[in-house]
Amino acid sequence: MPPPRKRARSSESSNKAVPSVDNFRNWTVNEVHTFLSSKGLCDEANCLKREEISGQNLLDLSKNDLKEIGITTLGKRLNLQKILQEMQAKIKSRGADYKVFNDSIHGHIQVHPLCIKIMDTLQFQRLRQIKQLGCCYYVFPGASHNRFEHSIGVSHLAGMLARTLKERQPELNITPQDVLCVEIAGLCHDLGHGPFSHVFDGVFIPSIDPKSKWKHEEASVKMFDYLIKENNLKEQFYAHGLNDADMTFIKEQIYGPLDKEDKNKKYKGRPENKHFLYEIVANKRNGIDVDKWDYFARDCHMLGISNSFDYSRFMKFAKVMKVDGEFQICTRDKEVGNLYDMFHTRNCLHRRAYQHKVNKIIETMIVEALVLANDHLLITGTNGKELKMSEAIHDMVAYTKMTDNILYELLNTKDPKLQQSRDIITNVLSRKLYKCIGQTSPKDDNPRALIPEMKEELVGFQQEELAKLNSSDLVILVVDLNYGMGSANPIDFVRFYSKYDPEQATMVRKSEVSNMLPEKFSEQQIRVYCKLRDKESIDQATHCFVQWCESKKYKPKFGNVEPEMTPFKPEPRPQAKQNGRSRTRLSL
Repeated sequence: MPPPRKRARSSESSNKAVPSVDNFRNWTVNEVHTFLSSKGLCDEANCLKREEISGQNLLDLSKNDLKEIGITTLGKRLNLQKILQEMQAKIKSRGADYKVFNDSIHGHIQVHPLCIKIMDTLQFQRLRQIKQLGCCYYVFPGASHNRFEHSIGVSHLAGMLARTLKERQPELNITPQDVLCVEIAGLCHDLGHGPFSHVFDGVFIPSIDPKSKWKHEEASVKMFDYLIKENNLKEQFYAHGLNDADMTFIKEQIYGPLDKEDKNKKYKGRPENKHFLYEIVANKRNGIDVDKWDYFARDCHMLGISNSFDYSRFMKFAKVMKVDGEFQICTRDKEVGNLYDMFHTRNCLHRRAYQHKVNKIIETMIVEALVLANDHLLITGTNGKELKMSEAIHDMVAYTKMTDNILYELLNTKDPKLQQSRDIITNVLSRKLYKCIGQTSPKDDNPRALIPEMKEELVGFQQEELAKLNSSDLVILVVDLNYGMGSANPIDFVRFYSKYDPEQATMVRKSEVSNMLPEKFSEQQIRVYCKLRDKESIDQATHCFVQWCESKKYKPKFGNVEPEMTPFKPEPRPQAKQNGRSRTRLSL
């Protein structure tokens, strides 16, 4: 008589190697079956196999879930839950590997052990040598913070927001793996920044190759892959329950859809019902993300500028809702003022620091030095290949070596081919900067491609009795100021719910908030600098600038060219007196 079917499966499972609990999140359906059968839970193992339960969602099963999939006996459900609780306890015991950092902005924060593994690599540690605000440090002495601490802060806030949504809306099925992936994406989102942060990808690379579309996010993804490979961390990812799909999810949060040939730009790391997770680290829908929350708080703190935005309040009201068939993060309607404060803070930082007239010309001079040095200062890359700085962006071995220290490498070299670069850097450090002549606001936006034409127009207004200027003696910078989405109002892309209808997502029009909000959400400034510092040349450049503005019907501004934050209000005129008394005086 043949043995019962149940015993045959048990015997069959006992012959298989029992999978390690350390890697349970990557268990297949068969491995879950093998593990439970080895514990004597054969009927339960068969039920889970029938429902195709893998390690990815094994620990997320509730009492009701177990009952619904066919484990109707209370005793069997309790036995299975006991096994799962033992597994959970083993995972939690890893908490001893967590480390606590005392951050100057967020206080004491707990960092996941896998994040620690990532941080303890050369590829991540290079961020200690890259200033968060690039050349702002040469204008604001407090702006000495680096990409390193910013990345840790973003990881912390990303985990906070993900866990907040998980606890508030269990129906979203946010798993511990989702939270960990979001934290890692926040930690690694700036791995691809080059020397002086945005100066490198925003100014230097376009100066070398104007047609280049390369951005630091592309290098962040490549550096993330290189970091994992170089430090043999893939097994660490697996040990903490992450698989290849999770690593794709992490990279998509940093860069967006990875398949450039996919016209639909689809995400592959997470299904559509979890696409709201892509809005946490880098929100491409409306720009409200934890990356901004950290740099607002950190930059304002270091620059000495007040920050009126409260991200913790936003988290209190954050809610995932389905809008036009897509899941996205929404907030309460009364929070619209807090969000306008957020974008106002961004605008203040750009006006007062990021686009400061001295900061921008220092950026320009440093880029000039790097462009002149590009063909001569070579960096060793893969297999010992010597690469230019502009070529190193495609070779992570070389790119790992590129930090703000490149400035002092140029300064300390004896190569005569780099003399021009050394002279420019010396001028920056000794404060012999190009002189700002003035600034004006054009009525219509001027593309940067017209800058050579504007230079020729300017020098055409020269006075014969003053020193002659060439167009190469002038620098014109076009500065764009906005709320982060060009001329659009980012709040138009946010959806809100109300206290009285919490399940309905709606827009909140600007007119419903206040009549004192800006009418326009972008403006452009044209700044003119003169490379020559003698008085006669500056007088000539000033004359040309005034005449050029008059020909364009622009209003020139001299001296302190920082954009005014509020319109000028004239002093009220004194009231006329009658019989020695003021008209406004009250008498009893």
